[in-house]
Amino acid sequence: MARIVVVGSINMDLVTTVGRRPEPGETVNGEGFALVPGGKGSNQAIAARKAGAEVEFVGAVGADVFADALRGVLRDAGVGVSRLRTVDGPSGIAAIVVDGEGENTIIVVGGANSRMTALEAADLDVLAAADVLMCQLEIPVPTVLAAARHAHAHETTVMLNPSPVRELPPELWAQIDVAVVNEGEAAQLDSVLAGVPHVITTRGAAGAAYRGPDGSSLTHPGLRVEVVDTTGAGDTFTGALAAHWHEGPATALAWACTAGALATTKLGASAAIPSRKEIEQALPAQS
Repeated sequence: MARIVVVGSINMDLVTTVGRRPEPGETVNGEGFALVPGGKGSNQAIAARKAGAEVEFVGAVGADVFADALRGVLRDAGVGVSRLRTVDGPSGIAAIVVDGEGENTIIVVGGANSRMTALEAADLDVLAAADVLMCQLEIPVPTVLAAARHAHAHETTVMLNPSPVRELPPELWAQIDVAVVNEGEAAQLDSVLAGVPHVITTRGAAGAAYRGPDGSSLTHPGLRVEVVDTTGAGDTFTGALAAHWHEGPATALAWACTAGALATTKLGASAAIPSRKEIEQALPAQS
């Protein structure tokens, strides 16, 4: 079983469903509303755990009404929360609008995630003992760099999902072993990705592609499903990929594509992440 540490964000998602998203200045009637724990870091941690890995989460929640629910969703999924701290102020939130086609728009307010500005000695200890470190960019970049530097120095595989895309210091890219991007991010980051040993590009319903350090490549098709909500599908993909990375890129890609597709069949982010059994049952359908 892979040992994974996620250093990242955790949010409460405020999800509104509509027939169609409003144009600027327009008001439309919503069809539903739900509070769903999310955040790229939390989603990826839960996805990795459900796909079969041992996972520890390093992050922060606020001192507010959402904190207990956010901590609970990780604990209930079996993710370790000993390094999840509480800081002053609100927890992170994401305001999400999902239309009738399952597409979404998202506004993220960092809250406690923005105050995740330092790693403690105990955080560094769990990084050094892990097989894989997963990071995203919804917490301060200096914290991501500190985690990646320490993990890299202790031969922990460093996996980065560079989302939301921003300019990053070259020193951070030098620590990255595996980058997971969508097609838009791949186009924006083309020059820096050339220096990353392993690059996985997600292609939505078409599946995903892999490029290795020796120039080798492979692809895996998407799984045909009825899409309800694409929120969190990329995070589910990344978590499953990390959980099975030790089995090689081909196997990891198969698990990731299957998990990511299944995540689109339910509303919400963390609530839609499939179990290991669900993923295993769907894998043969792609062979």
